Amino acid sequence: MAITTTTIADLLIAVLDDSQVEVQGDGGKYQVFVTAQIFVGLNRVKRQQVIYRILNEHIASGAIHAVNMTLKTPEEMNSGS
Repeated sequence: MAITTTTIADLLIAVLDDSQVEVQGDGGKYQVFVTAQIFVGLNRVKRQQVIYRILNEHIASGAIHAVNMTLKTPEEMNSGS
């Protein structure tokens, strides 16, 4: 039932083309940092929905209890926003 940070990162990278992904945490509580072009034009909630769709199976199973997300476009990352 447990899931590793590597597994979470691999799931995100597989779906989010050309993204930078970092995942920290354990025990079902994770911090996800993603920089991806897919977030351009999306507000914070829509960006989170993208991530939840990818991780939903693992959230539903109880392997992931909490996810704190920092989601940026490449432009936002480069400008320090």
